Amino acid sequence: MIDVGINRLPDTSSPKGYKVVGDVHFESAVKKASYITPVPGGVGAMTIAMLLENTLKAFKLQNGLLEE
Repeated sequence: MIDVGINRLPDTSSPKGYKVVGDVHFESAVKKASYITPVPGGVGAMTIAMLLENTLKAFKLQNGLLEE
């Protein structure tokens, strides 16, 4: 499970007044997924960029728009 979402939830116990969480409910997903990235700290900007690049490349390969 690669969680690339970032959300801020109100948290009065935090000095900033919020806590950062991902799109995936970590406690539920960790019971089912073999591997999971935590938020914050699991995925950075470069990982997201490469994920998007590889997704586009896979689409092009599957649709005959790019040679291997």
